[in-house]
Amino acid sequence: MPDFHHPLFDLTLNPEQGWFSLISHQHPIRLEQIRLNIAYTLNHRKAELLNSGWQPRSITENEILTALGNLRCCSVESDWHPGGLQTRIEFAFADQWPFLLWRVHLLNHGEQPVWIDRIEMMRLGGMHLQSRFDFGQPFHPKNFWFYSNGWQSWSYTAAYPATASLRRSRLGGFQTPMVINAGTPDLKQTGYFTSDFFGILTDTAQHKSILAGFLSQREHFGSLEAVLYDQPAMRLWANGDHTLLESQTEMHTDWAVLLIADADEQQILEPYLQAVAQEHQVRIPNDSPSGWCSWYHFYTNVTAQNVRDNLRTLIQLRPSLPLDLIQIDDGFESQVGDWFSFKDTFPQGVSGLAKEIADAGFTPGLWLAPFIVHPKSQLEQKHPDWLLRDRRGRPVNAGFVWNSFAHALDLTIPEALDYACQVVQTAAHDWHFPYLKLDFLYAAALPGVYRNPTWTRAQVLRRGMQALREVAGQGTFLLGCGAPLGSVLGLVDAMRIGADVSGDWLPAFYNIRFPFKNEPHMPSARNSINNILTRAPLHRRWWINDPDCLLVRPDTRLTLAEVQSLATAIALTGGSLLLSDDLPALPQERIHLAQVLLPVIGQTAHVLDLFTSEMPKLLRLDLEGTLGRWHLLARFNWKETPEPWEFELQTFHLAGKGYHLHSFWNDQSFTCQAEETFRLAPIPPHGVALLAAYPLNGGITYAGSSLHISQGLEVKTWQATNERVEVELDLGRSFDGWFDVFLNQTPRSVEGDVLRWQEKSKGRFRFFVQSEGVPCKISMRLE
Repeated sequence: MPDFHHPLFDLTLNPEQGWFSLISHQHPIRLEQIRLNIAYTLNHRKAELLNSGWQPRSITENEILTALGNLRCCSVESDWHPGGLQTRIEFAFADQWPFLLWRVHLLNHGEQPVWIDRIEMMRLGGMHLQSRFDFGQPFHPKNFWFYSNGWQSWSYTAAYPATASLRRSRLGGFQTPMVINAGTPDLKQTGYFTSDFFGILTDTAQHKSILAGFLSQREHFGSLEAVLYDQPAMRLWANGDHTLLESQTEMHTDWAVLLIADADEQQILEPYLQAVAQEHQVRIPNDSPSGWCSWYHFYTNVTAQNVRDNLRTLIQLRPSLPLDLIQIDDGFESQVGDWFSFKDTFPQGVSGLAKEIADAGFTPGLWLAPFIVHPKSQLEQKHPDWLLRDRRGRPVNAGFVWNSFAHALDLTIPEALDYACQVVQTAAHDWHFPYLKLDFLYAAALPGVYRNPTWTRAQVLRRGMQALREVAGQGTFLLGCGAPLGSVLGLVDAMRIGADVSGDWLPAFYNIRFPFKNEPHMPSARNSINNILTRAPLHRRWWINDPDCLLVRPDTRLTLAEVQSLATAIALTGGSLLLSDDLPALPQERIHLAQVLLPVIGQTAHVLDLFTSEMPKLLRLDLEGTLGRWHLLARFNWKETPEPWEFELQTFHLAGKGYHLHSFWNDQSFTCQAEETFRLAPIPPHGVALLAAYPLNGGITYAGSSLHISQGLEVKTWQATNERVEVELDLGRSFDGWFDVFLNQTPRSVEGDVLRWQEKSKGRFRFFVQSEGVPCKISMRLE
């Protein structure tokens, strides 16, 4: 029975009986007798492998070179199983990585083809008496939470208490094909949870977590199941998709991952995210995009003139609102699928608009959906043989969009893939759009009868995306949307991570709300914000997060507090910032809501209750600059009524003697000492309190501003002595507002670019400034 020792865990293999165990050194967690299983079909009969033993022929140990570096590897090769199947199971680890990796190779030496249904990488606990996960104390469901990651961009992602159940859509075939992996169960049962790619089980009583998942989804989509009632159990499997394994061929899974750590983002999630990024050689652009998108005001009714009108306004607003991107969204093409013909409202197509946008100094962007097809498109009429079909020969249902059940291309048909590539190549290189939003990408991975049955759904989508990246070129910025997360890693620059936003807080369909208000994946501000927060850690680790657009216009159904919550969530998680209002019609006070977010912070806040809250409400963003170190603290209220709030530093895990704090949205200032409680104004329904916290240092302290949401990044120079304070402010744009400073005494004089100043409260002084785009310099003489 081979045993292996890692600084953080012991690994025991029992190939004869068919299990392995992982025992943590640092935590009271034992994962005992984990079993594997392969479900397949041979000669129309269902069969299984590995569940009762691996039938080892040989066990070898060596070192293998991977994208993660050199790993110690133990390989267990089996004898031939019935039908000529042979397995090789590899276990790998390295001291510099805190987790175990393993994968399964499957070879078909037989004369008959085999259809692979599921490759189960982990079956732990449940009814198997010797198989269990042991947290060192009796299992109590009230202590456990499960973080469930959705399949694709729009899929709801959240942590659930073990006493709850998965949030599910009730829309069936209208929406399920779009947002639910066909290989992941979609059940509503108390204590039953599933996740895609990876998931995290947390014991809140001991503050310990288990992460299970896969390093990639190049080969298979991966699913995870957690049963947290009676006898707890977990299962992890690769979706076989009933894929054909022909005679004398082989397949292998992606690396599975198992990690035990403390239940905080840095310990349990960060090593995994880092390893996944390294596995895919992820490249992150330097800056998060900022710009304007046509969709959420004009939708499919957009015209070329609408784009030009907003371009003209952006030119006028550029000194105070320096956005870069102008993205034309859905509505220019004659039909989805017919990308080379245009509506009458775009009489010259879109290439001329791209030139006008670029000539004005902006980046032209274009929306495309290269893998999905409208049933009324000319593409479907002329090339019905390109469509993915079900076993009855009917086009598969790609979900209800554009008031119709859409269809999908079968990318294993060379001509269909060539067409998708031609669309992207034309947009990038002939129409000169250096920014492409590729939407509805899940359509390439729907269950169906593929022309090439030897590819899994994950392989079809991954290879399709690789082809699109190749024709687009590395110089084209690609935004993935409606995409399974693992399928686009290393291929896109940015990735939508949540549901579409909308001008409604809760989902609605043609202004009908009641049947849809609890739908977890439908467009709404609530659903969008949820995933902005629950997937915040992916930003700048896997790609630039795209939180979808910020809507600031006053004529939506969103309250001002809800707009502020959306703006706060977008700003503090660091992703793209795109407006999507009709800019010529925006009043100045609503433009200001966007101005204070520029430049984009670009950094990601810690979601402090990520694993223990169904919709997170606590963020802390640690910032550092000329001022030194300070923090942005956000506290959301998702209730339908105002929520009183008693502020305590320990809520945000802040140490030190105390802090000066300033609330950005309602201009409330106070000082809070360690162990002190401070009662603040109630937070509005669906609103947020956003505080800047500056450490008490007994001296002169910057203490808040209205100039930028960071309340500090505007400061480029800060020199403070007992005699003088020198401040330089610069945001790369014009601004008009104020900043506060705590001083030991009233200034004897204030010189430079200051309009006026006043004492707001004892020791707190406010200085009003205005800039036309050049730095402001202020000098305060104290003695």
